[in-house]
Amino acid sequence: MEEQEKWEEFLRWASEIGVSDSASLSSSSSCLGRTLVVAHFPNQGGRGLGAAREIAKGELVLRVPREALMTTESLLLRDEKLRSALGRRPRLSSTQVDDAIWASEKAISKVRADWKDMVLIMQEIGLKPQLRSFKAWLWASATISTRTLHVPWDDAGCLCPIGDLFNYAAPEESCTDNEDLSEASISSLGMLNSERHEENFQRLTDGGYEEAVNAYCFYARKRYKKGEQVLLSYGTYTNLELLEHYGFLLDSNPNDKAYIPIDSRVLSSTSFSRESIYIQHDGRPSFALSSALRLGCTPQNSWKAIGHLVYAGAQLSVDNEVSAMKWLAKTCRQVLRKMPTTIENDKSLLRFIGEMQMFMPPFCCFRGQTCEREINDFFQAYDMCDGIRDISLPKKAKRILERWRLAVQWRFMYKKMLSDCIVYCDELISGLSISNVSR
Repeated sequence: MEEQEKWEEFLRWASEIGVSDSASLSSSSSCLGRTLVVAHFPNQGGRGLGAAREIAKGELVLRVPREALMTTESLLLRDEKLRSALGRRPRLSSTQVDDAIWASEKAISKVRADWKDMVLIMQEIGLKPQLRSFKAWLWASATISTRTLHVPWDDAGCLCPIGDLFNYAAPEESCTDNEDLSEASISSLGMLNSERHEENFQRLTDGGYEEAVNAYCFYARKRYKKGEQVLLSYGTYTNLELLEHYGFLLDSNPNDKAYIPIDSRVLSSTSFSRESIYIQHDGRPSFALSSALRLGCTPQNSWKAIGHLVYAGAQLSVDNEVSAMKWLAKTCRQVLRKMPTTIENDKSLLRFIGEMQMFMPPFCCFRGQTCEREINDFFQAYDMCDGIRDISLPKKAKRILERWRLAVQWRFMYKKMLSDCIVYCDELISGLSISNVSR
């Protein structure tokens, strides 16, 4: 009962401060109930926000005013002790993780450095010793970083009451469906006219901070039936970014990318950024990569004359396309050969890790396998060799195994993209060669 009372008190506070699931700006005794309801979804993340009625794609579903958002600015205004402590310390720096190979090491190094920088401040503001530990810091930083939303005036983002009740759907490719908009769905927007609704219908994000209404606004990215869970999207994160920021991977992520070494001459041939030159989740080269390779396989003195054709997505010639695809396939093969394990090794290792997570077989079961050495190294590194005969694993060991599984799964997916790219290049080369001969 106490928890229920706190929950009701929280909803009343949200309503009083202006949080609303209605397009109307008029006040109400409840912040939810007209468009959204709090509900439990056992197979979709647990507690979340469901549709209280049919919701049209692009419709405003929640509005959270600026004064309700928790940012560093609002926190410092309310907490004089924290403001004073931070004023005597330099601001914590944030570093960009560039290299996938070192992503985990850099992330660990950064979070530990941040914790060390904050220890004195936590002491000054009177936090209890158990709340100043590195373990507590890890929990707090992860809790905040996975829930913050972007706002234009604060690089750290904001925490959004009621808004953080939304659960998230897996990333999807750009929406191309043309859902019909009924008169009922348009009229349900209240103060929003049809022009505003069309703008919302076309929006590419779940929402954002809008200066016009001085609030963070959330929109439906699809049509929802009454009772369905209303979900936000993780956006266009790659699997490496999902792993780094949220701790999970997607078996099929349309936003995943594989970066490979690119010759400086190829890079200098176009004005595309390095971030746009990659292999897509299905093994196909990105538009920028295809363009760079087409130009890179021509004499430099011809770049200016043919650049407009390349940027229009045109093939320059059969020979040029074949040369570009051969270069790409060769580079992918070189990258795969340099890696300590193959795709098949990783697939086998993932199967064994899955078996270890369900039950711990005797170590002799791993002998003779292609992944035996890595399994042995793993157990020695975590001093688990003496305990592997036990059929039950302690929680710490299970967490270690899960992190290992995620690391192996990510590298497997990276190699799979390169392997698929080789197949794509070989098939394209074969098709072009046959076509060229038949002419």
